[in-house]
Amino acid sequence: MLASLLLIGAVSTTPQMSVQAAAQSVVEDGGMTQAVNRMVGGIASYVRWPSGTPATNRHMCVVGTPRLAPRMAPDTPGRSSISVRYIAASAVNADCDILFLGRMPVTDRRQLIAWVRGRPVLTITDDDAACLYGAMFCLSSRAASLSFSVNLDAIARGPLKIDPRVLRIGAGDGGAG
Repeated sequence: MLASLLLIGAVSTTPQMSVQAAAQSVVEDGGMTQAVNRMVGGIASYVRWPSGTPATNRHMCVVGTPRLAPRMAPDTPGRSSISVRYIAASAVNADCDILFLGRMPVTDRRQLIAWVRGRPVLTITDDDAACLYGAMFCLSSRAASLSFSVNLDAIARGPLKIDPRVLRIGAGDGGAG
């Protein structure tokens, strides 16, 4: 069973319940990789890029080595999809709608976060649970659960619009700890 961000829309009549249900994804049958892919897809589905029309296919660039999911394949609700490319930090360009930051040298991380500022690029990491280094969303795992925290400063610096329900979830107990 996996309680994920997809529950937000399904339980919209009881917002308190949906926030609690989505605050942590319980990892049982599918494993951590599946939980990470659902969470990344769920987060991306609540983002609106400034282009005006919703794109059905977003491009995620994975830089570094993901800690929680060795195989990234975000699971998105509806008809949208996310294609994944593993690239070096020096190869990141405007084709990346989503930047997933795994383990990498601190200098590379700083350069990528600086490059993203002001651009319509969603940043997610699984190598900074406290969200200290500038990514917008930071995944963390504890026991058999997956959660995330939100960096409101990083979100405010860019043109992406994030659904407030996701921000409230991440501001709850998120990934701190």
